[in-house]
Amino acid sequence: MKIKLTLVILLVLFLLNSCLGISADITLNNNGSGTIDLQYQISKSLDSLGRLDGNERWNTIPVGRADFERSLERLPDLKLVSFSSREDERNIIFSVRMEFSSIQGLMAFMDAGASRSSFSGDHRSGRMIITLSEGRENISVGLDSLIADISQGYNVRFSMSFPGEGTLALTDLDGIPLNAGNDMVRQGRRVSASIPLYNILSANNGINLEFIWP
Repeated sequence: MKIKLTLVILLVLFLLNSCLGISADITLNNNGSGTIDLQYQISKSLDSLGRLDGNERWNTIPVGRADFERSLERLPDLKLVSFSSREDERNIIFSVRMEFSSIQGLMAFMDAGASRSSFSGDHRSGRMIITLSEGRENISVGLDSLIADISQGYNVRFSMSFPGEGTLALTDLDGIPLNAGNDMVRQGRRVSASIPLYNILSANNGINLEFIWP
């Protein structure tokens, strides 16, 4: 299976056949700065895997404030504001707030996996494409069923708040509109989409989020 996700957290976790849900709320200010509120859930089974054979010190993803600070050292336009974690019966849930000083800084974080994500324009008028998946090759029915099982109950949710009006479209890599998302708000000062994780992992021709403003 060939799957490429933009956020490095997602990429690492799914290479390990793990499960997670992720939510990213972006607020864009008039001058191109803004904030990212990120929340991600990690299956406790993955956390236990990382502790086998004395590997507690080698976490596969950022699980502490120091981990995130180290990750952001190469991104000077981003600053970690807050970090917290909690647990429920199934997951460990991390909440992170970051500030970015430019849209380029935001894109450097969102496109950490060096995918097809892109930005053109500026803070006054822009077009941002965030690639959630670059698609996959044909896989067996059995593997597809496994993907459905491990991704059940997990979603990927994005929102963006603009200084003025903006739009959101969900497309494949060729720009063809998709109906893979739930609860979409396509136009307004705040747009958003929630996409079942399985829809991302099973998208043969990938999935893009396209934000346009004003």
